[in-house]
Amino acid sequence: MPIISFARAIAGAVRRFPAAKEGNIAVIFAIALVPVIAFIGAAIDYSRASKARTSMQAALDSASLMLSKDLANGAITADQIPAKAAAYFNALYTAKGQAPVTQQVTVDYAVANGSTPSSMHLKVSGQIQTDFIKVVNQPTIGFNVSSTAAWGNTRMRVAMVLDNTGSMADNGKMPAMQKAAKDMIDQLSAFNKTTGDVYISIVPFTKDVNVGKSNVAASWINWTEWEAEPPVLTLNSYPINVRFNNITYTWADIGPGAPCPFDTTAVNGITQPSQNSTNSTLQTRGYGFLCMDRPATVSGATDVSTPSASTPSTDRYLIPKNGDYSGMICPGIDSGVNLPGKTGVYYNGCYTSVANAPIINTGSSASCTGKPNCTCTGNHSSKTCTQITYSHYWRSNPSDSNQNLAAAPQHSTWNGCVNDRDQNFDTKNDAPGTNNGTPSSKYYAEQWGSCLAAQVIPMSNNWSNLKTKIGEMVPIGNTNQAIGLAWGWQSLSTINGPILAPPKDQNYIYKDYIVLLSDGLNTQNRWSTTTGSIDTRQQLLCNAIQHDTTNPVTVFTIQVNIASKDPKSLVLQNCATNGNSQMITSSSQTANAFQNIITQISKLRVAK
Repeated sequence: MPIISFARAIAGAVRRFPAAKEGNIAVIFAIALVPVIAFIGAAIDYSRASKARTSMQAALDSASLMLSKDLANGAITADQIPAKAAAYFNALYTAKGQAPVTQQVTVDYAVANGSTPSSMHLKVSGQIQTDFIKVVNQPTIGFNVSSTAAWGNTRMRVAMVLDNTGSMADNGKMPAMQKAAKDMIDQLSAFNKTTGDVYISIVPFTKDVNVGKSNVAASWINWTEWEAEPPVLTLNSYPINVRFNNITYTWADIGPGAPCPFDTTAVNGITQPSQNSTNSTLQTRGYGFLCMDRPATVSGATDVSTPSASTPSTDRYLIPKNGDYSGMICPGIDSGVNLPGKTGVYYNGCYTSVANAPIINTGSSASCTGKPNCTCTGNHSSKTCTQITYSHYWRSNPSDSNQNLAAAPQHSTWNGCVNDRDQNFDTKNDAPGTNNGTPSSKYYAEQWGSCLAAQVIPMSNNWSNLKTKIGEMVPIGNTNQAIGLAWGWQSLSTINGPILAPPKDQNYIYKDYIVLLSDGLNTQNRWSTTTGSIDTRQQLLCNAIQHDTTNPVTVFTIQVNIASKDPKSLVLQNCATNGNSQMITSSSQTANAFQNIITQISKLRVAK
């Protein structure tokens, strides 16, 4: 009986089991937990593998870059590549302690062939031991990473724009810059494995640049201002009023033997500006120049206010009375007191004096009292007084071809300096056209008395000559960074003269650079001696360079600011590409500043 009862109880329980609900959740959870744990474990294992792979990729990319530089610079040979690759990778890979990883670096190296650059393909394979998914028979996770670098089809062109102003003579700045610049040429030339890989231009600047007298016949030179008479006279309608020996001379009275109508300070007691002039500048400052006995740039020219010992005192300050330069009124070098942009500039010519028909007065009332160039003959009613006046012609004489030549120095006397182009060509890289009007895209010749010794050198790979030209630099004059920068940019152009860079081979990648060093703030350009005004023009130029996407240029700037004497030059800072601006406070830091630039150029040189 008990056995039957037990059997019935079991059978009843079996019949009730399908309808029972108690405990179902626990069973389902237990069954579902297995795949959930598997997925979590797989995620952890794969996350470890991804982290190891990322670290490995970063190390391999850096090793690839370093190897490519070593090969490009000749620091290692092809045979040393495998060992060097392994050494770089092992030093750079930082995740080795996080998981048991095995790796092997392999390198495929191809030497440049024609237009195909040198290239290097690095590969690393590795694996990690799994902690979770090994239960599903996957004890390891393997992965591969690779990195490619190419070089040899990247060529560089560097315009070195170097300050040659007078302040560079202080604190050893000039020799420090010259040495650093020469060292840069040596290091950059090491990249020149094939002719054309590297070109360098040199642009010394002050307020002008010297493009060389050999360009005297170039079509891109504008001679308008070089040939022009002094603007202070033309702008004020020749306000001449000279008191000499108790006689007043106006412009029409100046001729052979007359007093010099110009002075510099308006207080020398011999030549005075017009007391009736409404131009207060002329009344207090004079004209800014004196008279010469011939065109000021002609050999032997002498200031007539400082005659030789043999000159009679009565002839001092007088316009020449005889010879080839008779009657010529020749302005000397301009002091810039009225037009700051003309400071130190010569005027290349003279005014000739052509006598007009004489003014004749007759009769007893005729008189020469107080009248220049006047003589009287006879007495009483037969008295005749004759006064001579003159018309003046700049660089010419309508009736005398010999005087035309004497009064107009030839372009061959030009010393090679040019100043800023007309606005807004001064902020562009446009080619010089044929227009001599205003605005003109040509470059203006200027006879600046302090024309700097060192000339602009177009793109060249004659390293010895480039270094020689750097050695010829002499500090003189004021600062106009913009004109140096403009010519540095122009020297990189292959299409917009006047100093075209060599054509670029389409089979190569080219990277253009400007390195601009200056030791002070801007002090003079063609229009102004105010730093802010000059900086404004320069900033427009910098903006144009930065926005040139067709032929991009990377700009590096260095401000040499000894003992932080000057404020930081914001225009230099803003002109630099991607913050590549340095300010150094001693000459000894110049070499490091140039080395920093070389390091940056070296990094940028690798194609990918």
